[in-house]
Amino acid sequence: MFNEFTALLSKEVKLEWRNKFALGGLLLYVVSTAFVAYLSFKKIVDIPVWNALFWIIFLFGATNAIAKAFVQDSKEKQLYLYTLASPQAIILSKMVYNGILLFVISVLTYFIFGVLVGNPVHNPTMYLTALILGSTGFSGTLSLLSAIASQTQNNVSLLSILGFPILLPLLMTLLRLSKNAADGISWTVSINYVWILLALNAIVFMLSYLLFPYLWRE
Repeated sequence: MFNEFTALLSKEVKLEWRNKFALGGLLLYVVSTAFVAYLSFKKIVDIPVWNALFWIIFLFGATNAIAKAFVQDSKEKQLYLYTLASPQAIILSKMVYNGILLFVISVLTYFIFGVLVGNPVHNPTMYLTALILGSTGFSGTLSLLSAIASQTQNNVSLLSILGFPILLPLLMTLLRLSKNAADGISWTVSINYVWILLALNAIVFMLSYLLFPYLWRE
């Protein structure tokens, strides 16, 4: 299974590199939304506003980035993959690749947003932890939802409808952890949020690993 996983992960990277317009579109989205915020506020000194705008930008960027995870695959391609690799290797490779992609997007958003409207974060290490855990959680949840949505006609619409309510607990915890990071609150106060995020990510990955084979078989 490990060989299947590495081969599929390499495939995802090569396909993304060939379709550079997708990464360019995501970068354009991040820059344009951050620039609109700059035109509106010039400089954001209110930490809750800065933090909320950051995660709003990241939320929509993540949805656009992962919407194509399974939706873009034709039925013939899915059948071909079904004969080559186990469903567990397929879903894990998708989640790991999407997690890496979302982390890169989050770091770019953090950098560009900070340059344009200011960076009030007092604890960058804690904020980076929130970005890692957030990218992982968004990747696992949206990858599985993309697989479910690919079985329907209005796949992109279904992904958007299902995504927000399911991501809400994760997003609320991320907002609290990142707000504490921006305020410079110590790790002893925020460590509970880290454990909650780790637990949510573990649940998502476990459910995806166990349930995806049944979905893939359809």
